[in-house]
Amino acid sequence: MAEAGRIRAGMGGWTFEPWRGTFYPKGLKHAEELDYAARQVTAIEINGTYYSTFKPDSWAKWRAATPDGFKFAVKASRFCTNRRELAGMGESMQRFLNQGIAELGDRLGPILWQFMGTKKFDPADFEGFLALLPDKLEGLPLVHVVEPRHASFRTPEFVALCRRHGVSICLADHDSYPMIADVTGPVVYARLQTGSDQIETAYSAKDLDVWAERFKTYARGGRPADLEAVSPVDAPKTPRDVYVFVIHEGKIRAPAGAMALLERTG
Repeated sequence: MAEAGRIRAGMGGWTFEPWRGTFYPKGLKHAEELDYAARQVTAIEINGTYYSTFKPDSWAKWRAATPDGFKFAVKASRFCTNRRELAGMGESMQRFLNQGIAELGDRLGPILWQFMGTKKFDPADFEGFLALLPDKLEGLPLVHVVEPRHASFRTPEFVALCRRHGVSICLADHDSYPMIADVTGPVVYARLQTGSDQIETAYSAKDLDVWAERFKTYARGGRPADLEAVSPVDAPKTPRDVYVFVIHEGKIRAPAGAMALLERTG
């Protein structure tokens, strides 16, 4: 068994006008931006899939533009998660999964299921939702991550439920969303959302050092002692891959923050 999983870092998306001339070199063709970004960071979270679907050709093109070892995280459709009864999302889930995602092949990383801040924890309904999540898509293994945004999810019952289904809980560094640092699935998935465009690397060097050490602990199979667990029961200590996305308001410095984390964890 490896001593530690791999730590990947990136940002949300790759098409963003303010990055042209700050992150992207001046004069770089727009069609070459993904190719460039995928060689500066090791993962990108696709957010457009939350709002719309894409054709299989698009997914295949994205795969072809990225190097071996690169991963895309894919945000699930809002039609799956923004609903009163989560356990009834089956048809919407099939439409989302079958739009061509499998064209990513080995570039496919975790799927992020993000919930609105008004969605409260309903144990029975949430278990019905988790039971619908498939293990594979056209032969590709699937890794699922849930991102709750209501404080009612900060309960050992929710942690135990996700652990039982092998689903990871997003570690959210946010001013108002609950932080749940417990390990429940095969990966650790973090979204760092309190950065600032006033700082060249989104987070200060001191804060990046702290987060880098936390991610190294997670990769080795542990849980950082300075992040409080919700459940009194820890997950088995097993090396895990870690996905980190720097996503803050303005997000101009997000790529620099991701690259700074990679320097500290590489």
